[in-house]
Amino acid sequence: MSKIRCDWCLGDKLYENYHDKEWGVPVFDDRLLFESLTLETFQAGLSWITVLRKREHFKKAFDNFDYRKIASYNIQKEDELMSNPSIIRNRQKIESTIKNAKSFMKIQKSKGSFSNYIWEFVSGNPILNDYKKSNEIPTYTSLSKSISKDLKQNGFKFIGPTIVYSYMQSIGIVNDHLVDCFRYLKVD
Repeated sequence: MSKIRCDWCLGDKLYENYHDKEWGVPVFDDRLLFESLTLETFQAGLSWITVLRKREHFKKAFDNFDYRKIASYNIQKEDELMSNPSIIRNRQKIESTIKNAKSFMKIQKSKGSFSNYIWEFVSGNPILNDYKKSNEIPTYTSLSKSISKDLKQNGFKFIGPTIVYSYMQSIGIVNDHLVDCFRYLKVD
């Protein structure tokens, strides 16, 4: 008998693997939190599978999402990224990634880690929703609006409420696996 999964990932092994092993699993490691935030930013206006298929290329192009290195990127590095056909080439998204790396480190300095900062919004406890169908899942919430506003006040760019909600789902702040999905209560 096959596993019951959320319907959005069905039919693509890469998508199913991401769903089964990563999506909704609480993340506390700052490098992984930055990676996810960056990928969600690049996903804006595109499908997640497009970004997922380019993920390894992004890792290589962006120094394995080492935010310290990214914060020091210069115009030559931006131009190099803009000419890289293996990633999504969007100047605003590339520039915002560099800006976000700098802002990410400022938050680390003030909060001890970015993980402390982002998980503080839910007092360290993931939100478990109980959706039965994908069309019930919102694209943003009042919490994602609040987090987006706070991130922007901390210098982040290209980080609206919809991107933040996708980010919250991907890093496990919100568990939006459908109630009949095998991962619903087993995100660890």
